Amino acid sequence: MPRYWLFKSEPDCFSIDDLARAPRGTTAWDGVRNSEARNLLRDRMAAGDLGFYYHSSCDPCEIVGIVEVARAAYPDPTAFDSKHQHFDRKSDKDAPTWFAVDVKFVEKLPRPVSLAEVKGDPKLAEMALVKKGRLSVQPVAPAEWKRVLQLSRTAAE
Repeated sequence: MPRYWLFKSEPDCFSIDDLARAPRGTTAWDGVRNSEARNLLRDRMAAGDLGFYYHSSCDPCEIVGIVEVARAAYPDPTAFDSKHQHFDRKSDKDAPTWFAVDVKFVEKLPRPVSLAEVKGDPKLAEMALVKKGRLSVQPVAPAEWKRVLQLSRTAAE
């Protein structure tokens, strides 16, 4: 059974539409520089897991689509590239600090689900998006996954 995740991206940096247009609808989810998020990528994600694609740092912030983890964790190549904004001079190729996964576009939700909706729904009160809003990669419980999908298929209140 797949695990569920939420992946945050600023739409002016890389939107769900950018992902859909990427070759094979797939891209590396790299540049994660938070230890907790890195541990989730490295230790818990597996190919076949599903995730929500969340547009952050915009108005409104919202869950806009679904992605699939297409490739499990591997050393993040941006950590070793001195010309890349996510370069980490302390990174060691023999003992990598940072990891990436590949994600593949699955679909856009029938209707985006806003952060305000998530925060206002008692069934989602324990969701990491509410509790740990700043984390760029977050686990999503199966019941939360189902509830967000249900909300995306109904009219906004």
